[in-house]
Amino acid sequence: MQKPTGNEYPQNKYFSYYIEQVDNQNVIEALTANKDVVINLYKSLSEEQKNFRYEVGKWSPHEMLGHLTDTERIFGYRALCIARGEKQSLPGFDENEYNDAAKFSEISFESLLEQYRLVREGSIALFSSFSEEATSQIGSANGNAVSARALVWMIAGHEIHHLKVLKEKYLV
Repeated sequence: MQKPTGNEYPQNKYFSYYIEQVDNQNVIEALTANKDVVINLYKSLSEEQKNFRYEVGKWSPHEMLGHLTDTERIFGYRALCIARGEKQSLPGFDENEYNDAAKFSEISFESLLEQYRLVREGSIALFSSFSEEATSQIGSANGNAVSARALVWMIAGHEIHHLKVLKEKYLV
């Protein structure tokens, strides 16, 4: 799957930044490798580390794992819809409202980690089945024109971003 060009996604700080985080030219390989990185890193965390907040109002690593999974579900759904030619604009979401509603801290860490693994494996299988033509389809999500492949790259870059935050702010 080719890396998206600048005309395939909104030119805002989030899309550009996340897509630029992916060094690997094969996004499926990046998603596969990052799955193992995330699982191994999260398995290595102590209970204290899983629930640590570096600042009041910030998510714990436990909650961040839920956020990563929710975001992948949403972006994956958007990529599927757009790859299949959906013409309706897909809704946006407020990550903080979703996080509050999910109550991730009340879900066992093991369950969240398993959900992450299953969602990632499903995403890899789905995205691997997309043709280049399908990934280049442009649709609308959150009021912005975006290609299916840009959303796939966003998933990978969003995760890389949160891994950096986890290492820099939580595991110091």
